[in-house]
Amino acid sequence: MDMFDRMSDHSMHVAIIMDGNGRWARSLGRPRTAGHHRGAERVREVVTRSRELGIRYLTLFAFSSENWGRPAAEVSALMGLLSRYLESEPARLRANSIELAAIGNLDRLPSGLQDCLSRAIAATRGLGGMRLTLALSYGARDEITRALRRLVAAQGRAILEDDAITEDSIARQLDTAGTPDPDLVIRTGGEQRLSNLLLWQAAYTELYFTPVPWPEFGASELERALAWYRRRQRRFGLVSEIAAGQ
Repeated sequence: MDMFDRMSDHSMHVAIIMDGNGRWARSLGRPRTAGHHRGAERVREVVTRSRELGIRYLTLFAFSSENWGRPAAEVSALMGLLSRYLESEPARLRANSIELAAIGNLDRLPSGLQDCLSRAIAATRGLGGMRLTLALSYGARDEITRALRRLVAAQGRAILEDDAITEDSIARQLDTAGTPDPDLVIRTGGEQRLSNLLLWQAAYTELYFTPVPWPEFGASELERALAWYRRRQRRFGLVSEIAAGQ
């Protein structure tokens, strides 16, 4: 079975923490925003190659809830990059049967960006080749908190019943409801932590860390990560023999 067969056979979900833009720019004596611009170019390359490899779900951690605390000029530049991406990419996404989605506390985004996001999602709705999910103004603790609030609102007093709160009932209220848990999380840029990405969903996810900064992470680096994943045995808390028989 080659890599493409493996990806397409089990509806693989890959999530990427796109880290290292600022450090890459500083290493070249350039402003942090230069790293973000170069990183936006890498998004196109990695999305295209993911689609070619048959990956069914791709989640990109584009802007965290903690990123709001960055300097105002940098936040503004990132919002501008996101707007330009959402305005320019729908045609390319449609041509490649890629459906766009978003997770996070989207109400915090500037109204103009929210409009761009809504238009891009509507323009690609129903395309079945791959789902590209942008994590925007996203933090996993915030997601879980919002999910529990929705669960309480939906259940009312029934929330006090013993079986009202289950893993399934919580999962149905998460931003990612309807999307399988990630098989692989890739983090670029040398850090080795999840940084508040998909904490609930990544309980049994394989974690791949690379020192390569996101502005240098292209199709070949993606393939290297997938080759590493292919060698892993996912046991989900079971012994090897039982996990292999699932």
